[in-house]
Amino acid sequence: MRRIRIFDTTLRDGEQTPGVNLNIQEKVDIAKQLARLGVDVIEPGFPLTSPGDFEAVQRIAREVEGPYICGFSRAIIRDIDETWKAIKDAQKKCFHIFISSSDIQIKHQLGKTEKDVLEIVKNTIYHAKQYTDEIEYSPMDASRTRMEFLYELIEAAIDNGATVINIPDTVGYSTPIEFGELIKSIRSNVRNIDKAIISVHCHNDLGMAVANSVVAAMNGAQQIECTINGVGERAGNAALEEVVTHIEAKKNYLGFETGIDLSQLYKTSKIVSKYMGLPIPVNKPIVGKNVFTHESGIHQDGVLKERSTYEVIDPKVVGRDDSTILLGKHSGRHALKVEAQKLGYDLDEERLTKLFSDFKKLTDIKKNITTADLESLIIESAAKAVEETYVLEKIRVVSGNIETPSAKVVVKDSNGNMLEAEQNGNGPVDAVFKAISSVIKESNNLTLYKYSVSAVTEEMDSLGEVSVTLKENERLYTGVGTHTDIITSSAIAYIDAINKYIAAKEKANN
Repeated sequence: MRRIRIFDTTLRDGEQTPGVNLNIQEKVDIAKQLARLGVDVIEPGFPLTSPGDFEAVQRIAREVEGPYICGFSRAIIRDIDETWKAIKDAQKKCFHIFISSSDIQIKHQLGKTEKDVLEIVKNTIYHAKQYTDEIEYSPMDASRTRMEFLYELIEAAIDNGATVINIPDTVGYSTPIEFGELIKSIRSNVRNIDKAIISVHCHNDLGMAVANSVVAAMNGAQQIECTINGVGERAGNAALEEVVTHIEAKKNYLGFETGIDLSQLYKTSKIVSKYMGLPIPVNKPIVGKNVFTHESGIHQDGVLKERSTYEVIDPKVVGRDDSTILLGKHSGRHALKVEAQKLGYDLDEERLTKLFSDFKKLTDIKKNITTADLESLIIESAAKAVEETYVLEKIRVVSGNIETPSAKVVVKDSNGNMLEAEQNGNGPVDAVFKAISSVIKESNNLTLYKYSVSAVTEEMDSLGEVSVTLKENERLYTGVGTHTDIITSSAIAYIDAINKYIAAKEKANN
């Protein structure tokens, strides 16, 4: 059966989602999880965007084995040289070189002619060939490019060393039939196309990214570019979990498959959601909370008799098994480590110590710890991969409809000093944030950009997950907090975001 390669761009195109700003450790953690998932290529960022992005790509190149690590670069010689420095230590490495190809972008964005672009493509790909044989070329906005010019560009790219030709639907404008015909026409009209892999990169502006990607594969594309949870600019990209599960469910009809370990899908989705501070919609295919929930009596009756009556895939196939009771207050450190390993997390001693401390605190307020609870704790612990300058020690909140909400907090600083404050607010969360800000002076330059809440499980004592994003100028800092009390979760997340801001400032000053 034909195999479709999966190219993941969560850490590059996906991180361009408005409001998302991952730190270096978060990017490394996501890349390692993508390798466990079994993607063929990881595009870990745009190395020349900032020193932090360069360092993240470089660390991923050095630490992540299995997939190709792909360096994203403009079609500029000096950019290619610098990008190589970021990816050169990877076990397997490749370039992804791009330049606009549509008339509207060449004229208005680049200020060049088609002839100029053709020469740039030839020269830059030939130059990149000195570093590696694996080179992907993207004619940006291909779906709106004049066809004869598109064929000419692709032929020139392959002649000069490109091994992958990526066809982007950059503004999500195509329909499945239209995009399938585009791939078919490239196969029919580009004389040397058999020397390269055809890839597709579909945006979701009109809601067609997954459909366009699958139909492209039906018409001969051999690689699909995706992001976890469909994250990305504007309306996002083709959602990896939807693309690969669709292919798995219909592989006998489609005649192709992927090498993805579907059992890792749900975990990967949750990690990306938590690190990016983007809650998963309840009706999101494959990973949404409601996807395997049946409300209709007729549907419930059918599922109880035979799951396949109303479910096209077993939830466990994609790694969904949230309710298993694993541990309790008498469970020890070794048992916790074993259960974490079963979930696919190999924790070093430092992270295990932090997790065990958080776990023991949770068992004081929650009797049974489920798979979902444990995984939430692990992800939160990893998300706090910066020095905790401040830690929440105590919190008391008074709220209701007969008096002004107020909050009293005690925060411990890195020197062990206890900082105490009490503030009123428009609600309990507002009061908590004001109290914390009054004792943490570094927060004075920060404003609240985004706040979101979600429940880990459905029980009465469910953990509440809170994501708080703070903003200074154009920089964003996202913190996460988990607790059975949602106000406490909010306080933890708020302080976590402040700690990340402080860590970023200290690193910049050094």
